Amino acid sequence: MRLRAVGVAATMTCALLMTGCGDKTDASSTKPSAEAAAKGELVIWADDKRSAALKPFADKFGAENGVTVKVQAISKDQQTTFVTASQQGSGPDVMVGAHDWIGNLVQNGAVDPVQLSAEQTAGLAPNALKAVTFNGQTYGVPYAMENLALIRNTDLAPKAPATVEELATAKLCVQVGQNGDAYHLYPLYSSAGGYLFGTTAGGDYDPKDLGVGKPESVAAFKKIATIGEKGSGLLKRSITPENSIATFTSKKCGYLISGPWAITDVKKANIKYDISPVPGFAGGKPAQPFLGVQTFYVASKGKNNALAQEFVTNYVTTPELAVALYQAEPRPPALTAAFDQVKGGDPDLQKFIDAGKNGIPLPAIPEMAAIWDPFGKAEAAVVGGADPAKTITTAGQTIQAAIK
Repeated sequence: MRLRAVGVAATMTCALLMTGCGDKTDASSTKPSAEAAAKGELVIWADDKRSAALKPFADKFGAENGVTVKVQAISKDQQTTFVTASQQGSGPDVMVGAHDWIGNLVQNGAVDPVQLSAEQTAGLAPNALKAVTFNGQTYGVPYAMENLALIRNTDLAPKAPATVEELATAKLCVQVGQNGDAYHLYPLYSSAGGYLFGTTAGGDYDPKDLGVGKPESVAAFKKIATIGEKGSGLLKRSITPENSIATFTSKKCGYLISGPWAITDVKKANIKYDISPVPGFAGGKPAQPFLGVQTFYVASKGKNNALAQEFVTNYVTTPELAVALYQAEPRPPALTAAFDQVKGGDPDLQKFIDAGKNGIPLPAIPEMAAIWDPFGKAEAAVVGGADPAKTITTAGQTIQAAIK
């Protein structure tokens, strides 16, 4: 499950507090020493699933290069923990995480650009490479992609709907909750004409062009209100991050807007399903999901930067490692050769890719952290019946004040 808003805003605060790393490891106890650096010790932080998949490749890298490689599982608050540990000199050499951390990590001096050859960049999906590019530099090696799609129970909904309005025929599960969810709402918001940030002439997100609170966002939220609890009832605050997938797998909804992470539960429920793009509003623009990319970062304050660059650029870009990470958690590999290896046995991969063809990279600029909470709460309020114009205008003012 992707809980995009949780913990993101906290990472923008200068006075960060050290958070726990779960029961796997404690950042304060893994401080790289000068002795470890001299011996050639490489420390990699990842979440639980990816840590297990990385272990044999880390061991192989260590044996081939005469170094010790430690893969440590950081179970929660990975970005906050990494930034804080980096500032304290106790962080890893390599960090695995989401691409939209980049703006914050660069702002905090926590990561270095990676040095990929022309052949290596050519082997990566272009939109994944674009997602990890910030201020004209590549700040990570992408290994997996994700985006929202419409997953439907084909017994309840045999045909893919062409519009949002048609979703009412078999009920929709999309997480809203009491605090809203900007990530899951964005395809509908974009179809109704709204945007978060404009772009510069070079195609980068422009934090000076905030779309929230502008007439386009007002029009979009008025449209969203029509499918809220006071409208058709398609969107409900009772559908939360905790129950959205479970409500679908219990066959109480015919449609689910979610990502590749939902498919394991859908399969366990023995539901006949299909995957298609999230539809837009009738007469509106095509719905645009956000594209997310899972990434390997080189820590700027790690003790073995050269080793980290070698591992990230020359090991992460191998099909063997990319396929192992796919097997640990099935998401479309960013490495074309790996995608070609696994797509034959998993038709869902191409369907998610097709559903994300109209997608845009999730903004990685630091100002994005100011969006999540006010925008999400505005969504929940409007779904519950609040005045759309007043609610989203106030949210825009709050976000603008935070950005300044």
